[in-house]
Amino acid sequence: MAALKLILLAAFLFLFNFTANSTALPTSFIKSSCKITTYPQVCVTSLAVYAPTIKRSPQQLAQTALSVSLDRAQSAHTFITKLNKFKGLKPREYAALKDCLEEMSETIDRINKSVKEVKSMGSARGKDFQWRMSNIETWISAAITNENTCADGFAGRALNGRIKTSIRARVTHVTQVTSNALALINQFAAKH
Repeated sequence: MAALKLILLAAFLFLFNFTANSTALPTSFIKSSCKITTYPQVCVTSLAVYAPTIKRSPQQLAQTALSVSLDRAQSAHTFITKLNKFKGLKPREYAALKDCLEEMSETIDRINKSVKEVKSMGSARGKDFQWRMSNIETWISAAITNENTCADGFAGRALNGRIKTSIRARVTHVTQVTSNALALINQFAAKH
């Protein structure tokens, strides 16, 4: 009976150690990969939950970073859409919200194209790989420009208040995760 308990305890400890190590390795891969980004803490925080899917794959890391960026952009777009329906907005606020919605729609389109491109890369090599990476880098750079344009639309004293603060906070977060995705895409391209 004591031998059986000892065997069960050893099996439990082995499985616990294996499980702990199998989740620690992908998380450490994410942490080390995120060091090259402009916002490393945002990078780790936004991607750590996906460690079991990412494992140690630079392509999966880049694809997941793009998917996180897409999710955050869609969430910001939904938030801005709701704000745009508020009654009593100043004409300048309404115009800035309308412009921001357009910019975020374009951002979503470009990030979505990038996600699809990474997923369809398969075993692309040589010029085909370079062409696809160039497309992704162009689209993500344009998305970042759109996000910055949206935030810039709320500059100045005429738009001070909760709407400005709320929009800029959300859009800034989208810009940070998108910037990180671009860095991880470039890192993937360099390792390919």
